[in-house]
Amino acid sequence: MTVYFGIIYGVVIISALVIIYLAKYIFKQDKGNKKMQEISEAIKEGAMAFLKRQYRTITLIAFIVLIIITGSDYFANKSKEGVDAFSIAWHTGIAFVTGAFCSAISGYIGMYMTVNCNVRTAEGARKGLNKALQIAFRGGTITGLAVTSLSLLGVSTLFLIFGGASGDDALIKEAPSLIVGFGFGASLVALFAQLGGGIYTKAADVGADLVGKVEAGIPEDDPRNPAVIADLVGDNVGDCAGRGADLFESTAAENIGAMILGVALYPVFGVKGILFPLVARALGILASIVGIFFVNIKDESKDPMIELNKGYGITTIIVLILLIFNVKYMLGGTLPNGNEINYWLLYGCAVTGIALGYAFVVLTNYYTSCDHRPVQEIAKSCETGPATNIITGISIGMESTTLPVLLISAAIFASYKLGEAALGGIANSGLYGTAIATMGMLSTCAFVLAMDTFGPITDNAGGIAEMSGAPEKVRLITDRLDACGNTTKALTKGYAVGSAALATFLLFSAYLDEVKKILGKPLDSWFSVDIGKPEVFIAAFIGVMLVFLFSSTAIRAVGRAAQYIIVEVRRQFKEIPGIMEGTAKPDYASCVDIVTKGALKEMIVPGIIVIAVPILVGVLLGKEAAAGFLMISTIAGVVMALFLNNSGGAWDNAKKYIELGNMGGKGSEAHKAGVVGDTVGDPFKDTAGPSLHVLIKLISTITLVFVALFR
Repeated sequence: MTVYFGIIYGVVIISALVIIYLAKYIFKQDKGNKKMQEISEAIKEGAMAFLKRQYRTITLIAFIVLIIITGSDYFANKSKEGVDAFSIAWHTGIAFVTGAFCSAISGYIGMYMTVNCNVRTAEGARKGLNKALQIAFRGGTITGLAVTSLSLLGVSTLFLIFGGASGDDALIKEAPSLIVGFGFGASLVALFAQLGGGIYTKAADVGADLVGKVEAGIPEDDPRNPAVIADLVGDNVGDCAGRGADLFESTAAENIGAMILGVALYPVFGVKGILFPLVARALGILASIVGIFFVNIKDESKDPMIELNKGYGITTIIVLILLIFNVKYMLGGTLPNGNEINYWLLYGCAVTGIALGYAFVVLTNYYTSCDHRPVQEIAKSCETGPATNIITGISIGMESTTLPVLLISAAIFASYKLGEAALGGIANSGLYGTAIATMGMLSTCAFVLAMDTFGPITDNAGGIAEMSGAPEKVRLITDRLDACGNTTKALTKGYAVGSAALATFLLFSAYLDEVKKILGKPLDSWFSVDIGKPEVFIAAFIGVMLVFLFSSTAIRAVGRAAQYIIVEVRRQFKEIPGIMEGTAKPDYASCVDIVTKGALKEMIVPGIIVIAVPILVGVLLGKEAAAGFLMISTIAGVVMALFLNNSGGAWDNAKKYIELGNMGGKGSEAHKAGVVGDTVGDPFKDTAGPSLHVLIKLISTITLVFVALFR
């Protein structure tokens, strides 16, 4: 075990050193002229003010939830013979607080790097495309490495503290269940961070677009628009703080779920089966560090996306090589019956997961890129007005769920069967195969998160260049990077949905294992969920309803918050003479403050619904019903997230496709229709869709934490 933890902590240390090196590089870069720095400072102040208020709200909610989970754990286990109820409650509480704190830190790191990289990227564009790319991508890299390393460090350390270092088999096998609270804490913070940030960013975006671009007829990021700073702040709080917490939660929850399944195969692999997910994650971080340094443009006429794809490809190849040794030395050997384990088949499970991740990137690009049929079809429909644009966009979004669902199904089936074949069909062997596939898919998470954070950095850089009156050649470079960043943000959403789908199957299996432990059944026994029972059927029905209700409240929240900003922008245009002539400065701060208050107010109700419903279902209808709820809500959540993300992304790029000069270009009737479609798609792709990634994993961790309380 010492060797494996040496690898884990060694990679965390290497990651920290790389982060320090990259941070020094970034903070040495020039921040540009006084005007650029003023704009950047306004964005930074707004982003940090939002985060401070949001975390204050989340802390209050988390404190209430902490009391509920520790109390529930204690009283649910108090009457059980031979069970130390206080110890279970204490461990769960500590894990919950640690997970919530680390998730919040992940969001803060993402925000901090973005608001410090944006102006440096804009200034770097004066020196050329490669300079700006290096600054933006290295800023994103710090977030990617920090988030994944912090998740790995938290889970590994809690495992050691909670019994993993004891040498006692019973304590080692119990430790993964005790750290489930870590995943729940991370999920809780991630939900509110993503939801609140998503409401903020889209309310500001919709308000800025509808009043500025449509009503006043001024360009995007025009300094005369009072909502422009709020819009730029929104890129950070939604796509950086929210997504950082989201992917932190993903890696933490999936590691814990795989470790719980490793306990079920303890007679086969021993502690190696529990530690395999952690070592796989460490090797993925190491591969990402190597791949990151291959992103470098020598020919500045090239598309920056080519270089990012090259880095992603190199990361994937290195991961494929490292996982061979990881699987061979940790999962190879003999079965209890004396037969050899076919570790190549287990390696095939990892390859399946990596291939699924790559396929999701390709499919998301197809449905959201300007270069392909779906976006061009939506753009064409804009020529006949907003109504046909909306109809076409919805149909494309629905269509886009087909291939991803088939690929997820194929990956689960293939990894399950490969796991069974490799381990001779022993109990839980197929499930462990899907766990390996999940680890494979998430092995490139650090690089993908770096690409995701790159998006809002370049978006902000473009806004700063526009507002500061930068030369046309600088604006051209920031526009190219911004277009590339829009693509990377869309790809990350697809990747997140795919990983969530695999993870929830994994976490569902972990839930069943916890139920068997509570019922006193062996982990290798069978526990069925009978959908024909009224309680289970009702719970499944409620699970689907929750997905739609949550999406509805999230989208409506954007509409209500946007109304606050629209009224304020209209007021300023009317009451402050000289804004449109450029002789008077808009009140940017009031817009930031108004949308901050609105977003935080609107995130409470959907967040509480997600927490309350799974607990009530389990308490009122029972453990088996909770399993049905978990299973069906996961399926509905994945499909809904795909629909919302892809339709929203396609609407966004349909507008951009028209702005490139197609269908009449900017100012045409088609362009006006495209802006309406983009406005409708904004809360789809940046609020409800990304929040659903978190929702389906939060439901899984809630049921794991509260299972002892269920009837």
